[in-house]
Amino acid sequence: MTSTARKELILDGLGCAGCAARIEREVGQLPDVTYAAVDFISKKLTIEAGGWDDMDDIVYKASAIARRVESGIRVIEKGQSGRHPETNINKIKIGLTAASAVLFIIALVSGFPFRVKFGFYLAAYLLAGGEILLMAGRNLVKGRVFDENFLMSVATVGAFALGEFPEGVAVMLFYQVGMFFEDMAVSRSRKSIAALMDIRPDYANLKTGEGEKRVSPGEIRVGDIILVKPGEKVPLDGIVTEGRSVLDMSALTGESMPRDVETGCEVLSGSVNVNGLLAVEVTKEFGESTVSKILDLVQNASSKKAPTENFITKFARYYTPAVVAFAVLLAVLPPLLTGAAFPEWIHRALVFLVVSCPCALVISIPLSFFGGIGGASKNGILIKGSNYLEALRGVDTVIFDKTGTLTKGVFEVTKVHRTENAAGIDLLEYAAYAESWSTHPIAQSILKAWGREIDKSSVSNVEEIAGYGVRADVNGRQVLAGNARFMESRQIAFSEGKETGTVVYIALDSAFAGYIVISDHLKEDSKSAVEALRKLGIRRLVMLTGDSKAVGSQIGRDLGLDEVASELLPHQKVAELERLDASKPRGGKLVYVGDGINDAPVLARADVGIAMGGVGSDAAIEAADIVIMTDEPSKLVTAVKIAKRTHQIVWQNIAFALAVKLIVLALGAGGIATIWEAVFADVGVTVITVLNAMRVLKTSKL
Repeated sequence: MTSTARKELILDGLGCAGCAARIEREVGQLPDVTYAAVDFISKKLTIEAGGWDDMDDIVYKASAIARRVESGIRVIEKGQSGRHPETNINKIKIGLTAASAVLFIIALVSGFPFRVKFGFYLAAYLLAGGEILLMAGRNLVKGRVFDENFLMSVATVGAFALGEFPEGVAVMLFYQVGMFFEDMAVSRSRKSIAALMDIRPDYANLKTGEGEKRVSPGEIRVGDIILVKPGEKVPLDGIVTEGRSVLDMSALTGESMPRDVETGCEVLSGSVNVNGLLAVEVTKEFGESTVSKILDLVQNASSKKAPTENFITKFARYYTPAVVAFAVLLAVLPPLLTGAAFPEWIHRALVFLVVSCPCALVISIPLSFFGGIGGASKNGILIKGSNYLEALRGVDTVIFDKTGTLTKGVFEVTKVHRTENAAGIDLLEYAAYAESWSTHPIAQSILKAWGREIDKSSVSNVEEIAGYGVRADVNGRQVLAGNARFMESRQIAFSEGKETGTVVYIALDSAFAGYIVISDHLKEDSKSAVEALRKLGIRRLVMLTGDSKAVGSQIGRDLGLDEVASELLPHQKVAELERLDASKPRGGKLVYVGDGINDAPVLARADVGIAMGGVGSDAAIEAADIVIMTDEPSKLVTAVKIAKRTHQIVWQNIAFALAVKLIVLALGAGGIATIWEAVFADVGVTVITVLNAMRVLKTSKL
């Protein structure tokens, strides 16, 4: 059986958003490739194939495609070192552009003869646009016509052919300056997003027999002891073996409240040690640690593209050729039909060519989504893909689990009731022994209430029945501990507890002996979260729980929920979700919020599955589409606000870019707009939309 192979490549030097889309498309068409995605923001190419056998060949072909599509790209396998000297190249470009500007000004203001002026203009043009002309020629040989290098070359060469030398040079200069600003804006946004996730530890202090050794976190193994000094990041997950300190976990959870830790406490990588010295026994290797999983989730999130991103990519493929075709018709048909002068209509057609590049959309739209994901992660919300972020803004129905989601999940025994036949029997003792092998929160609360050491040799034939309870033999007596359905399934007559809380019924040797009442409490922000979700326009708020009807109904009333379904088994939760999903309006999204462990089937079935309390829970991170790294329901409100804000900025960019381009296209066809305005409609609009996309980062504290 072959497993899916996955490889990540860094496309160092990638600077063209259109090229990124082309690389993604061509690599995805390679034999045996099942998935390919290029993230223009992080310059990363992700490839998935059916197995590892052909991966080396696939990587070789993908690298060749990348270098062919955009010259100057260097392909580096993720994890390898090495940097492309882009800074030096930029300095050279700046120098050439500055020299071009000087020659252009001299030609413009001097009284030199025509031939001398033409020489200055030509030299200025070649200094500013020589590389663009060269790249356009290379791409033309490869059959690539509709890219901005070709369009800019045709427009400016056409201006020279029409005798508009100053315009040809000035447009190329304006284009280069605009590209500098565009590169700066994109680079700034990349750094801003990278800064949001600046939680990766650089080193670990390994405790050895000879003392202390600073090593890479990747060299540490499970069971090793590391030292974490004041001010340092915790490099790997582990358990404190010595010391006491305060941890700043804001980078993981988005919350500023510090956490006290001492011997025996769990610590998570990515948190910062504030004051004391800690000795930590490592429990997970670096690749499996919390910080690695968080970084991996955020960095790979943009590979799962939102419908809007996919639409823009397809739109760009057809939009540019359509505009070029129209430009050709504009240059030819009016002169042939009306006898107008060819130069004038060719000039108008050149305006069309410059405007046609869709870079503003291709760059700013993914950047907006990536910024939204980065802002959410800073607030302790991990979103696994742009598609889930976009889905959140159209939420119609939110379904909550109860325990650990709306309630604290910290249970306490509040009452023990015995029947007359069980008088003198320590019901709590039998329940504690029967539940001693279970990790369920209710079982743990019974053990805590018993408060004594369990002799597990007294327990045998333990059977935990999902959705019902536990059966075990304790000191020779058969003990049944579970819910009312459990008693009914074993045909045991019992009296129902009327108290509010979770009721665990106990039967000894098939005879009802009494019940234990266990109470949970609502989280502090559950009610405010429900109210805030209603204000955001979410139509229906529902709770599904396996708890009793009395408990479920009480919580539903306290929170003001629309519906509550109680006493549900896991498969019944899925059936309830199906019912609610069938009644939602077209286009509305259904969100399920649970703990990510017991609710995995429902999380997978929902349009968006959200796991609560995801810090340190591998099952939660794997099961859900979104992981809320704290136990706060109010984080769901923040996530929806970020999704709506991101969607708003995305469509601002789409509307602005298309409006400006359409206006300039119309003005160009009417002979009003010049190539100067056309360059602004291309490069200038790109810079503005990129800067607007960066505003989404401000949503991190909504």
